[in-house]
Amino acid sequence: MKTQGITVSKSDFSEWYSQVCLKADLADVRFGIQGFIVHKPWGYRIIRHIYEYLEREVEMQDHEPILFPRAVKEAHLNAEAEHAGFTPEVMWVSQAGDGDLEERFALPPTGEAQIYPMFSLWLRSHNELPYKVYQSRISTFRYEMTTRPFLRGREFCFFETHNAYAHHQEALDQIELDFRTCEKVMGDICKIPFKYFKRPEWDKFLGADATYCADSLMPDGKRTQLASTHDLGQRFAEAYNIQIKNGDGDMQLVYQTCFGPGIWRIMAAIIGVHGDDNGLCLPVAVAPLHIVIVPILKKGDETVMPFVKELERTLKDEGYRVKLDVRNRSPGNKFHEWELKGVPLRIEVGPRDIGNNEVVLAPRIGDKETVSMDQFTDRVPAVLNEYELRLSQRAEGYFNDSVREAGTMDELANILEEHRGFVKVAVSSVEKEMIEDTIKEKTGARVCGTLYPEPEPVSGQSCIVTGDKAKHIVYVCKSH
Repeated sequence: MKTQGITVSKSDFSEWYSQVCLKADLADVRFGIQGFIVHKPWGYRIIRHIYEYLEREVEMQDHEPILFPRAVKEAHLNAEAEHAGFTPEVMWVSQAGDGDLEERFALPPTGEAQIYPMFSLWLRSHNELPYKVYQSRISTFRYEMTTRPFLRGREFCFFETHNAYAHHQEALDQIELDFRTCEKVMGDICKIPFKYFKRPEWDKFLGADATYCADSLMPDGKRTQLASTHDLGQRFAEAYNIQIKNGDGDMQLVYQTCFGPGIWRIMAAIIGVHGDDNGLCLPVAVAPLHIVIVPILKKGDETVMPFVKELERTLKDEGYRVKLDVRNRSPGNKFHEWELKGVPLRIEVGPRDIGNNEVVLAPRIGDKETVSMDQFTDRVPAVLNEYELRLSQRAEGYFNDSVREAGTMDELANILEEHRGFVKVAVSSVEKEMIEDTIKEKTGARVCGTLYPEPEPVSGQSCIVTGDKAKHIVYVCKSH
């Protein structure tokens, strides 16, 4: 039995995940308050790259950055009746020193109740629309009973966009752009496969007209929600009195959307979807280091260090994030650590390699190869591309193999018991919560929703719950 590194197989996902978070130096849960973790440098550097790509994408869509205090007025939190349903999860500040505050305030569970009262002060004319802003690199707070790093916390990393429009179609167009942002950042950059769903009516964001979510699958076959975007219609505009003078000179409420990519959940999916029995396997774009160079030093040799220093300089000039590991540890110890941390490419160089004018390239997934220095400049990007292709293919293979169909409740229950993952079923309604109540009672799973942007067609099926003529194909899955 292994006593160092990851000591369990990824098939024991719960223990494996805990060990990776700790031993890959991502986070420390020993802060002393449940649900509050310390983000350690390796983990937070990954998170910063996720933020960078999201910021780039939304700014290309003309969103501007803003920053609000980490506080919400109680009256603002309760202004929209459905949104006030967040109250059981709200954490309150009610005391300063030994005395009570004159007015308690909440730590924000999300941004609507902070931002929209200010929209009502800022927006006056249709000429100011669309108005598109985002908050990034902030914390949000919810009183969760069960907590786990990057999956559920009482404080967690947050990103949100908030937009106002004169016309509802503009809001719907933005929802399409949010979907494309998910495809770009979570799919193309982080290599995480997912399906995008329109949530059923009973599972909408509190106060929204409609909710759309990107769901992926963890290795235990349970879904994790990577992002959500919400068509808020005019309900929040009415609650917070966000009115503008339209082109006809009349006052009207704005239409709104908000978008929340789950920074923590994306991080959790990178860990869970891509990792293996030896630790992390990081997508190149978000890896803190692209390449680590490990010199193989021999007593009396003076050729290796000048060579690897020049190699490091050359790679950095090419734009790679590189570390030359000259710590007083054995090469094997270094190999193990960087493998655990998921660095995409390791380069090994010893005196014999230098004598042969070659180096060894060891991708995190794939076989080592010895490369002549004449081919080095071309081979490094090729090896990284091949590594990412393997990473994507492995993730897509698991994801695609985890989507099944069921025609009866018994078949659904059996698939979820034996395989988990997503199961497609036909239902008669996505408005009646009794559909989910019955499925959840019999299987322990929940309805994810219908596919977006194109729902799957129904072809003569009967509802898995009622036996009536089916109107929708929905996906069902157990959840984190």
